[in-house]
Amino acid sequence: MNATIEKFGHPATLIAEYDHWVVLLRPAQPTLGALVLAAKSNATAFGDLPPEAHAELKTATAAIEAALSHAVGYAKINYLMLMMVDPHVHFHVLPRYDGERSGAGLTVGDAGWPGQPDLGQAIKLDETQIAALIGWLKPYFA
Repeated sequence: MNATIEKFGHPATLIAEYDHWVVLLRPAQPTLGALVLAAKSNATAFGDLPPEAHAELKTATAAIEAALSHAVGYAKINYLMLMMVDPHVHFHVLPRYDGERSGAGLTVGDAGWPGQPDLGQAIKLDETQIAALIGWLKPYFA
């Protein structure tokens, strides 16, 4: 795994794994169910990923959208490819909604709704909360 994946807590934050991608729980939750979809490659430019990774992106995003639809009931979903600090190809996946959502003992509002997500309002999770959210979300990926 590359350094970006490790920075986002792999393997403790792993929810789903594919040949070219991993789905991780985002350790800071601006919205409930926020994830990181990260390429396993060492590529630092989206266009440098192998064709197979681009093809598999459809499988990974379909699984994410189905899982978060059931778990969170989002109104919209945002895929943010920021890569300003963490250089390897990855997306921050944010389910968006009006109001609050609850799961695994955590309630999170979408502070930026209906505009841009407010990443500065993210709830930083401790190890217990990470484990609880992963346990809650993983079955939706089965």
